[in-house]
Amino acid sequence: MEFSSQITREEGSPSSQRKLGRGKIEIKRIENTTNRQVTFCKRRNGLLKKAYELSVLCDAEVALIVFSSRGRLYEYANHSVKGTIDRYKKASSDNSGASSAAEANAQYYQQEAAKLRNQIRTVTENNRLLSRHLMGEGLSSLNMKDLKSLENKLERGISRIRSKKNELLFAEIEFMQKREVELHNNNQFLRAKIAENERAQQSMSLMPGGSSEYELAPPPQSFDSRNYFQVNALQPNNTHYSRPDQTTLQLN
Repeated sequence: MEFSSQITREEGSPSSQRKLGRGKIEIKRIENTTNRQVTFCKRRNGLLKKAYELSVLCDAEVALIVFSSRGRLYEYANHSVKGTIDRYKKASSDNSGASSAAEANAQYYQQEAAKLRNQIRTVTENNRLLSRHLMGEGLSSLNMKDLKSLENKLERGISRIRSKKNELLFAEIEFMQKREVELHNNNQFLRAKIAENERAQQSMSLMPGGSSEYELAPPPQSFDSRNYFQVNALQPNNTHYSRPDQTTLQLN
């Protein structure tokens, strides 16, 4: 924006008819760094003085904020800068100035979005080119330094890949070893259960009334103590039985 400065004099003063000693200057950026710094200091001091005079003469609430090209902050406020800014925000939200602020914000966000899109496009292109180089394509445009850097990247990548592969293999081996121990314990448990079941079946088969592949011998017949079992005395060259009254054997 271009600004034009005019100096007014009170009517009736002797110098009102006097011509200005210097003419108007063109409002544009001063290219010389020294001249620009000197002009900034002079105009800044004059602006701060005018802000002070305005606040005192007119009892106005004034807040002035100036940032130099180097980022230094200069401010003046007859109350407080923060309080005046809050008052400005409240007043601007109640009138049509809010729409212009929203438009300014939208324009700012659009510019930032455009910058981000350009950055994303650049990063995507670099990644695509790097992927081609890693695949061994498009190497004719690279010099020795670029080829060496690419080789170092590949070696670091291969080292990380091998490290991750070994880590997964060791984890798999450890899992299989634990699984082997679990299966061995389960096998031992099942063998013990089978042996226990076989012993239980054998015990059941040996109990009275139980079934077994071997038949038990029948119990001996009970005899009365008054009965006698006669034993025939076998005489040589004798084929007949002896008389019942010859020999007797009493069984208890």
